[in-house]
Amino acid sequence: MDVELQILKHLARDAHPTVVIVDGYCAEYKDLFKEVRNYECFKYLDLGISSPIKRKSLPEIAKVVSINSAQSLHHFIANSDWSINKLKSRRLNKIKRALNGNAITVVIDETEDRKKGKKTDYVARQYLGSVGKINNGIVTVNAYGVDCNITFPLILKVFKPKGTLKESDKYKTKIELASEILTELIESGFNIELGKN
Repeated sequence: MDVELQILKHLARDAHPTVVIVDGYCAEYKDLFKEVRNYECFKYLDLGISSPIKRKSLPEIAKVVSINSAQSLHHFIANSDWSINKLKSRRLNKIKRALNGNAITVVIDETEDRKKGKKTDYVARQYLGSVGKINNGIVTVNAYGVDCNITFPLILKVFKPKGTLKESDKYKTKIELASEILTELIESGFNIELGKN
């Protein structure tokens, strides 16, 4: 039965295919999404992020994955019923399985992105190493794993400057965020190789 008929009859339908490797990777997360449209947006975002485009904004990703509007991607991120924590946990467990107990080196880094407006949470005037000066932007503290000269992302946490804190937030330095990340990785069962001086 074609997709249009399935939509008209309100029948469950399969997600539109993207690229074989992306579809295969995303299939292990399919059960985390109640609606097929949300799962499709997850696949489109994976495809867009792994594409060679310079700006990884939602409008640019929508163009490269050939969907009409970035609005569905925005709705997926902002309003859809899915759990980032469940997704993160599943992804970290996949990485642990692939490592098969191998010890990894963990690299902690920070990433800065300039932002023009102030609509994004935790954007502030702060030092951005990527531009070498104080500018309006957002900063994340990131952990990467290294095994057999392969580097892969593990966890990131957003740095929340004091002037941007919400009522439920607690100010944490970048060092404190890095410490939390390492603790989380150890408690998750990652075998971390300690550096030698």
